[in-house]
Amino acid sequence: MNADDLKKLAAARALELVGPGMRLGLGTGSTAKHFVDLLGAKVASGFDVLCVATSEATQAQALSLGISMSTLDETPELDLTVDGADEIDPQLRLIKGGGAALLREKIVAAASARMIVIADDGKLVQKLGRFPLPVEVVPFGLEATRRAVAEAIAASGSAGELKLRQRADGTTLVTDGGHFILDARLGAIDRPELLAQALNMVPGVVEHGLFIGLAAGAVLAGADGLKLLGEIE
Repeated sequence: MNADDLKKLAAARALELVGPGMRLGLGTGSTAKHFVDLLGAKVASGFDVLCVATSEATQAQALSLGISMSTLDETPELDLTVDGADEIDPQLRLIKGGGAALLREKIVAAASARMIVIADDGKLVQKLGRFPLPVEVVPFGLEATRRAVAEAIAASGSAGELKLRQRADGTTLVTDGGHFILDARLGAIDRPELLAQALNMVPGVVEHGLFIGLAAGAVLAGADGLKLLGEIE
């Protein structure tokens, strides 16, 4: 199976966790997109759920499939969020934000009784940091914030290039919330908790892509089948 087939397999396994009447958080990204497609097919057959999206793209996809959508203002407590990850380690710590939706993804995950990650097993790493860590920042004072982020990274024992994320046409990427993203290319993050705390203290940082203590379990699909981490059932 190719990578896309593996993502579908993980999404299908996660769908088994969804019961009728559940309040669901719908993730963003290529693997989460498969989950939403599968959920849409189930809804078309009469299955009843109420969902909150983590991005405008997921919102549009879900509505096109006839899935009933809400907001966290209307539905502030969710039963389950199913989302992808750019990296996951054996302790279920994640890097997310490759799709630029990390702020809403973290808010939705935090509002959920539990979060399940779905991915191909290539996302499993022994140490986070190979994937660039996204740091979402406000446009105002960008250079001052960039320097403060670099200092926080250094104080946490990591180092690497900070690059403002661009779109394919060369313009600066703007998130759904109207912010910019600095991608920290660190190679390895030895102390994720310390780095997360340091970034949280930087004025101008809206959110970062370290998801720690949020994922309850993960469904990882590989050539040898499914690998389950944490609490799945």
